[in-house]
Amino acid sequence: MSEHQKKQLETQLWNIANTLRGKMDADEFRDYILGFIFYKYLSEKMHLYANQILKEDGIRYEDIDESSAEGQEYLEAIKEEAVLQLGYFLKPSELFHQIAKRGNSERVGVVLEDQAPYGKSSFILEDLSAILNNIEQSTMGTESEDDFDKLFEDLDLTSTKLGRTEAAKNDLIAKVLAHLDAIDFQLDSTQLDVLGDAYEYLIAQFASGAGKKAGEFYTPQEVSKVLAKLVTTGKSKLKSVYDPTCGSGSLLLRVAKEVQEVYNFYGQELNRTTYNLARMNMILHGVHYRKFDIRQEDTLEHPQHLDERFEAIVANPPFSANWSASPLHMNDDRFSQYGKLAPGSKADFAFVQHLVHHLADNGQMAVVLPHGVLFRGAAEGHIRQYLIEDRNYLDAVIGLPANIFYGTSIPTCILVLKKCRENPEDILFIDASQHFEKGKNQNRLREEDIDKIVNTYRERKSEDKYSYAAPLSEVQENEYNLNIPRYVDTFEEEEPVDIEAVAQELTLLDKELIVADDAIAGFCKELGISTPF
Repeated sequence: MSEHQKKQLETQLWNIANTLRGKMDADEFRDYILGFIFYKYLSEKMHLYANQILKEDGIRYEDIDESSAEGQEYLEAIKEEAVLQLGYFLKPSELFHQIAKRGNSERVGVVLEDQAPYGKSSFILEDLSAILNNIEQSTMGTESEDDFDKLFEDLDLTSTKLGRTEAAKNDLIAKVLAHLDAIDFQLDSTQLDVLGDAYEYLIAQFASGAGKKAGEFYTPQEVSKVLAKLVTTGKSKLKSVYDPTCGSGSLLLRVAKEVQEVYNFYGQELNRTTYNLARMNMILHGVHYRKFDIRQEDTLEHPQHLDERFEAIVANPPFSANWSASPLHMNDDRFSQYGKLAPGSKADFAFVQHLVHHLADNGQMAVVLPHGVLFRGAAEGHIRQYLIEDRNYLDAVIGLPANIFYGTSIPTCILVLKKCRENPEDILFIDASQHFEKGKNQNRLREEDIDKIVNTYRERKSEDKYSYAAPLSEVQENEYNLNIPRYVDTFEEEEPVDIEAVAQELTLLDKELIVADDAIAGFCKELGISTPF
């Protein structure tokens, strides 16, 4: 599929979402459109897999008679293989195309631009609910059970948001299925990520329309790219990648694009809806259910992967979030060695401590944080000093432009930490805050801005007004204050003022004023009025 065709697919999917959601908020309709795309993906994947198994018998999956004894034998054999390989199972009658066809059996000429009702649809809501439930049920007691458990719970087909009556709800869902059914996802193509990329595009579009709430589930793609490139520096394969606040999983998937292979993906997400979205996103990008382990829980209070150590860690935790800061955490291996906990009103360093705990000796991590972590004192200053002076884990500090994240305009930074640093004598500071493209609602990093950050980090070069490798002694002199202007001087000197020239110009202006005043006085005399001065 060409870039042009990919863009067409993205536009097609977004148009469907926009046209069909009616008065529903974009972020509310998100769960429906993304859920149905996922159902279509699972169906097509199942269809292709079953046909491959049946190829030797010369029959097609959709032609199996489900009511016959022979058909039941075929289905049992295929189910056993499918649950093992794909992680789930769908009968021929449960495939997306079949339900879409039934839902629109009495419709004619489905055209996206046509908003008028066109014919009565067959009632499919009950069947559709049963099918989505059956997908989950097919995994019960198998390896993939956790990955499919309650995966479709946000597709509430009884919601009044879809329509006031059952018929209205049914009509809307039938339209959505009809429009999606008309799109060929081309899953038999080798470029499996085409649909994955289109899915990511949709998530991004919904994020840009969701305002503040978007920050809960999506990191802008440009920032994801920077983090992914930083943690994959010098690597071609990764044993594991981890994101403790993984949202929709976009950061984890971005890391995979920077290397030849990632063997295992790990994540944790507090929000249930977003957690479901992350699991769908993984499967839709062709990540096998055995290769990802994403859990739903509060990362700081109830960590789910405590014994694991990861080769690459990326994170964009909620900025300055509240957390318990309970004294009980002083007995937790993640926090005990620091002697102090991050304040209850600012969990930023609690996330850093959590990440450092999970970082493998040969790993590297990159985390996005608000600028305050660089200079705030008290417990945060103590933790910052411990990381640098006692552990020497901090590898780089990167200042980002303001207003590049959804839901907040505050300036942010990236901290890069490694347990085994190649350059243990200094910390690299990069000020990328002035390098961006200004947008109407949000600024964004351009490709050249991303490359400049990453290349500067990898080459570890100092550049006037942009970057500086500060010796640890200098950081110590600054009392472990990491505020970037202390290390990277971006001050632009104004051109010197020529006092003599300014004086001559003022003298000339005085002379011109005298001439003007005399002329006005002459006019006033002629008119027989007094002068105004």
